Amino acid sequence: MTGAVIAQPSMAARLTGARVGRRRTVVDRSMRTIAMGAAFLCALPLAAVLFFVAANGLSALSLDLITKPPRALGIGGGAANAVVGTLQMVPLAALIAVPVGVLGAVYIAEFANSRSARVIRFCADVLVGMPSILIGVFVFTFLVLPFKQFNGFAGSVALAVIMIPVVMRTTEESLHLVPNSLREASLALGVPAWRTVLSVVLRTGLPGILTGSMLAIARAMGETAPLLFTALGSRVVNVGDFGRPMDSLPLFIYVNARQPVDALNQQAWGAAFLLLLIVLIINVAVRARSWGRRIG
Repeated sequence: MTGAVIAQPSMAARLTGARVGRRRTVVDRSMRTIAMGAAFLCALPLAAVLFFVAANGLSALSLDLITKPPRALGIGGGAANAVVGTLQMVPLAALIAVPVGVLGAVYIAEFANSRSARVIRFCADVLVGMPSILIGVFVFTFLVLPFKQFNGFAGSVALAVIMIPVVMRTTEESLHLVPNSLREASLALGVPAWRTVLSVVLRTGLPGILTGSMLAIARAMGETAPLLFTALGSRVVNVGDFGRPMDSLPLFIYVNARQPVDALNQQAWGAAFLLLLIVLIINVAVRARSWGRRIG
């Protein structure tokens, strides 16, 4: 009976394999460490900004800052005019931008041919990267100069122009994530295409649409340059009169931070912290709602 001879690897081959294995382990660990460091560096600026604003603005945030308007002579008072202005201009901008952005995304994702969809996407991407001050100058030309009056409505339109491409692109990506099987099932039941989009596609992609809308709102809340050319700012609390100048938190921060007075600088820090809290609360609320819909 002849036994089979199994070739054993030589000592040199085993040493070479061990060296290759150690090298792969070292390379793998090194790349993991580099990737972890890069992730840390990405999160570090956000953590630094949050800590810096909180450390300087927490002590300046008070009930007087939120409820009292600025004093006539400039020192003292609060930022009620800016809070009221932000809470008016940003919702109006969202009321303009969100329907336009969502409907534009629906057209691209559901009805447009590939060529027109590429053109619209390109235009939206260019608009996202356009400096906001140019949008302010554009709106200033059409909604301020003809009326010879800075006004809150022009500020809302400028913010809406900034928000529209953000809402459209995020909504389009959310609609692309909706499985085609849901569309096909609805159409197979005889449901019209428009009803399928409204009742199935948009409802399924609603968490992503809400998230994109909140990102757009958060960006609009922090814009200053467009409002310098449109709403201008006002030390008077303007409630509901969009035909006159209107203040906002970014404008309040910009103006007070440039003053050589410590009290006004502290008000700017307090307003910055308040703006940060508003954006954080909105994002947390939307995230919680989206998570609840996924669980349900």
